[in-house]
Amino acid sequence: MKTELKTEYYISTDKAKLDIAMLHGFLSQSYWSPSIPLETLQRAIENSICFGAFHHSGAQIGFARVVSDKATFAYLADVFVLPAFRGKGISNLIMEAYTNHPELQRLRRHMLVTRDAHGLYKKFGFTEAKNPENLMQKHYPDVYKQ
Repeated sequence: MKTELKTEYYISTDKAKLDIAMLHGFLSQSYWSPSIPLETLQRAIENSICFGAFHHSGAQIGFARVVSDKATFAYLADVFVLPAFRGKGISNLIMEAYTNHPELQRLRRHMLVTRDAHGLYKKFGFTEAKNPENLMQKHYPDVYKQ
């Protein structure tokens, strides 16, 4: 699957194209997965549908991954665009690829957690949980720290 924006940027679901070193460098410094071990990230990628955002030069500039049973539920995670490429519509391109992915159609629920990108996700149909008191979690924010 490949989606293009003015041919300067494109999205690919080909995991072989992913720049694992760049992904690990960014995600291990992010607020949502600080210090994530490389092996953990590799296993997460292996078990997810991944969307790489690329510049026409071939350099990876963004990412998202989805955990799903491909029948009823999807969890969108690790969405980012490198700072130098923000404001160019690349996050919208990633979200369009996610929204249109054939294995993610007709699911009952799509979920994500965000601290600061509510506006982006609302454009693609996400809303705040109507009954957040019904949501439960087991959260271990320091699991990657040794």
